[in-house]
Amino acid sequence: MYKIKRLTVLFLAAVVIAITTVTLPACSNAVPSKYKIAFVSGDLWSYYSDECGNDEIYVMYDNGSALTRLTNNSNIEDGDPAWSPDGSKIAFSVNLNPYLTADNYEIYVMNSDGTNRIRLTNNAHYDENPVWSPDGSKIAFTSSRDNSFEIYVMNSDGTNVYRVTDGPTYSPKWHPTWSPDGSKIAFEYSESDGRQIYVIDADGKNQTQLSYGTNWDYDPAWSPDGSKIAFTAERDGHRRIYIMNADGSNQTQLTNSMARDENPAWSPDGSKIAFTSSRDGNKEIYIMNADGSDQKRITNRVDFDDENPTWSP
Repeated sequence: MYKIKRLTVLFLAAVVIAITTVTLPACSNAVPSKYKIAFVSGDLWSYYSDECGNDEIYVMYDNGSALTRLTNNSNIEDGDPAWSPDGSKIAFSVNLNPYLTADNYEIYVMNSDGTNRIRLTNNAHYDENPVWSPDGSKIAFTSSRDNSFEIYVMNSDGTNVYRVTDGPTYSPKWHPTWSPDGSKIAFEYSESDGRQIYVIDADGKNQTQLSYGTNWDYDPAWSPDGSKIAFTAERDGHRRIYIMNADGSNQTQLTNSMARDENPAWSPDGSKIAFTSSRDGNKEIYIMNADGSDQKRITNRVDFDDENPTWSP
């Protein structure tokens, strides 16, 4: 009898092991998550009702899993996240007076887990759109400190601020993005008849226009290999994602939504582009291949607007 019971137990154990072995491959079908994406999220109800809701910075894996809130600050707005090249820090902008007539945006930096929040700029104007240089030693940003919105650069600790662009006060410059070798900065130039993409040497020389016309071309993002620039364009009444060669040639439309697609951001290996889209009603984060194929949503938060994605290195 003992031998029969023992054989029965062994048989049942073998069945359990066999079943477990069969079901494991189903788990292996999950989409692998190699990188993280930081983004901005705001409560839709608070936004439309003028309540004291505020934008905060979140992070998740690039398949939408492990959503984590990094900032939690009432009555101020956190935005424009930008990951440092070594992945240890995130620069971002903070609107210290979001419910007053005069906004006050400043640049901050924090550890990539949300700790050790440090203020880098301190003036009564707009300082926003921070982006790290490829070697992590500098941060380019937009500032109105000289009574016009221009592109500036500072050391990553906030010291040694200098102005890169110089133009009419009625032609703001926004959203800088570094070339991978750190020698150039592309940016958006607002003109009387639209917005265009320009590029300039990091020392302020050789400003060159890349896009033309009466369209809105903005949100430039340099590809990791330096050959392409992704950007948002409004050319037929709809905002869509485009790419072009780094010299402005071969402009190609990637998305075709009737809603708003914007804020393109390249994955570190250059194979994918994350972006914001309102095609499902509210703003959500999407990912697509760099040629525009396989577009899929990775956030699904109907009571929030999720936007401004940025990839970890």
